[in-house]
Amino acid sequence: MQLSVIILNYNVRYFLEQCVLSVQKALQHIDGEIIVVDNASPDNSCQMMRERFPDVTLIANKDNLGFPKGNNIGVAIAKGKYVCILNPDTVVAEDTFEKVLAFAEKQPDSGIIGCKLIDGTGNFLPECKRGVPTPWVAFTKIAGLYKIFPASKYFNKYYAQHIAENETGKVDILVGAFMVLERKLYLEVGGFDEDCFMYSDDIDLSYLVLKTGKSNYYFHDTTVIHYKGESTVKDGTYMKRFREAMQFFYKKHFRTSLFFDVFMRLGTFAFATFKKNQSKKTVRNIAEYALISTSESLKNKLEKQLQKKLSVHNDINENALFSQAVSDKKQIEILLDNTGVRFKDIIAFLEENKNKSFTFKIIPAGTSYAIGSNSSNDRGEIIEIV
Repeated sequence: MQLSVIILNYNVRYFLEQCVLSVQKALQHIDGEIIVVDNASPDNSCQMMRERFPDVTLIANKDNLGFPKGNNIGVAIAKGKYVCILNPDTVVAEDTFEKVLAFAEKQPDSGIIGCKLIDGTGNFLPECKRGVPTPWVAFTKIAGLYKIFPASKYFNKYYAQHIAENETGKVDILVGAFMVLERKLYLEVGGFDEDCFMYSDDIDLSYLVLKTGKSNYYFHDTTVIHYKGESTVKDGTYMKRFREAMQFFYKKHFRTSLFFDVFMRLGTFAFATFKKNQSKKTVRNIAEYALISTSESLKNKLEKQLQKKLSVHNDINENALFSQAVSDKKQIEILLDNTGVRFKDIIAFLEENKNKSFTFKIIPAGTSYAIGSNSSNDRGEIIEIV
């Protein structure tokens, strides 16, 4: 078998359904399998999996065993030469795995392969390529210095900014939302460290692979949506966990450092001060809804539910309405019907129309809801279609 996709789920039933649907389509021309490990979700995730995806291997843990152990359980039963560690709040394109595996096979020193990630608004997520978080590098991140001096080699290492988002190259650290590597390599380094704090597990695994002499690669030629807000809200708790994660990593692979701890505490203070000075988030008022679909019945259901008329477009490349909306500065919610539009085209559409007056929701094929996220810092939104 060529590929085993491991999806560790906790309490994101709707995102999981969309993710598995996209993975199934991406495995159509690959000898592969999907393994879903559920960490005792209370939201009927397991029931949904059994009913909608009976052929997918489901491991239903009785307790929440955490990210490292949950993934290790999945990899232990995997049959593929390669494994993909994949978050449930992701959407892959139909050709994502074909492209990544072809790239991996061409690299004689292939370690972990990551890819380009965007959030639910189409914006690039810089954490999909990173450097080793030494004390100085971690401080430049937590203090935001990488934003002020993005071209400086002294400040831009955390997000590996020496490589552009649309450029493939070697990087040190990849994100656990999407990782492809050979199963034997995963087992050789011991998999995810089950003693890891949150946010350090993927850093640790990436670094362990580097220590074997392999190279980790950021591969830009396929894009995956990661609704990051489902798992991470940028608040004080996040910063505390981030600092603990960096301390864990540094103590494990280097040595205890007072210098490091002081840097991280200063960085945390700088972040807290910055957050206090930020203005409150602007609430978006949707002026219009646009539906990209060929289904008349779906249009009628949505108009009844939303109590608004929808402009309907049969072709995702039809952009007359969207061009007018940008000039009028109207806030439009675009609903993309996956029944007739490929995930690959949806992902490209989000990238092309990012930072305009749009929000996006996908209606996964065979479902009765629209799903999406308007910010990488906020949890996603589900619109049930009745």
